[in-house]
Amino acid sequence: MLGRNKGYSRSNRRILTKPFFVLLGLSLLGLYFIGVRFTKGIGAVSNLSDGYPWGIWVAYDVAIGTAITCGGYAVAALLYIRNNWRFHPLIKSAILISLFGSCLAASSVIVDIGRPWNAYGFFVPTHSQPSSALFQLAIGLLGFLVAQSLEYFPGLFRLLETGNRESRWHRLLSRFLIDRRDHPADPDRVLRRLNRLLRGVVAVGIFLPTIHQSALGSLMLIASTKLHPIWHTAFLPLLFLINCIYLGYGMVVLESLVASQVLEREYDTDELAQLARFVPWLTGIWFLIRVGDLVQRDQVSAVFHGDFYSGFFLAEFFLLLVGAAPLFSGEYRRSPRWLFISAALILLGGGLYRFNVYLIGFDPGAGWHYFPSFAEVMIPVGIVSLEVLCYQLLIKMLPEFPEYPAAQREVAQQAPEALQCRR
Repeated sequence: MLGRNKGYSRSNRRILTKPFFVLLGLSLLGLYFIGVRFTKGIGAVSNLSDGYPWGIWVAYDVAIGTAITCGGYAVAALLYIRNNWRFHPLIKSAILISLFGSCLAASSVIVDIGRPWNAYGFFVPTHSQPSSALFQLAIGLLGFLVAQSLEYFPGLFRLLETGNRESRWHRLLSRFLIDRRDHPADPDRVLRRLNRLLRGVVAVGIFLPTIHQSALGSLMLIASTKLHPIWHTAFLPLLFLINCIYLGYGMVVLESLVASQVLEREYDTDELAQLARFVPWLTGIWFLIRVGDLVQRDQVSAVFHGDFYSGFFLAEFFLLLVGAAPLFSGEYRRSPRWLFISAALILLGGGLYRFNVYLIGFDPGAGWHYFPSFAEVMIPVGIVSLEVLCYQLLIKMLPEFPEYPAAQREVAQQAPEALQCRR
């Protein structure tokens, strides 16, 4: 599982690079505006109103951010449900981007809450509303964040190693997990015990995104006539769930290619080609549901109306169609260039669909207008920059990727033994 590092190696790449300082500058600027938001109020940094209480923070950071980082959820489902261990070399980085995506959504929700001092009511049973879609979204998102943190802990545990010497943290965890005070602090044994305890966490981590992704679709069902008929449908929960899966696969492919380029390592072409073959079929199912729903509700004419809304609808359809179609071909799936192009287009198209549902297609009525302010844009830019910065640090400091194809095959072969957690 995640703590298994045989066949993995650290990149030892230089950390203080030009991208590092650019990301650091954007992060500090975003943190500055977050400070302004909490000292002077939400109105000082945003153009939100009673008509548009949810702006770019929810549309991008929550609706899109949680979807494009469902790679850990999507890949883990293949590994642990279908028992397809060929994808094990991708799981560490997939879990990491899922963890950062959950942090993005959670931090944006905290910034977006108008009265954050009342947020404690969510944790008080007498104040909560279990039948609320927003409550289910919050429960699923919070639980998924905790599950991803626990799943990634075995990999982070390697940072505690101090060569061949016994680490104080190793000894403490050894006593807690193994319950033998006279036993030497064996990191591998501690990791095996951690992996055994994480079986349930993995199951929860696969289940929870199903809740909060479908809840994201359920939220906009309440909008009713305020959401354009092109996007308002009873299938929103199902569409959002399927959408997050193919976006998750697309993000894993894109992230792996970019990381390989940055770290100057070989591409995981075989694994990515096998993973990418699921994407066109998932998008095809999504297309069938979308088109069938439009036909059933007699909204096909609205698609070709030629107005503002039909333009955005056709844009999302075109991006997804052009991105998914090449992946039906095995030759294109084995080309890093085409994998990158297809994954980027799928992320743009699938993300635009969610943006359309939460912002473009939403119309609260006459007299209400919304366009994000500069500070409102820079807050998510700063948060994303900070997370990319942390991701860059971790992939350079930790063994996140197998170094050679032979090592990748070895990792995939050894992974079931790690799951058994036997000495």
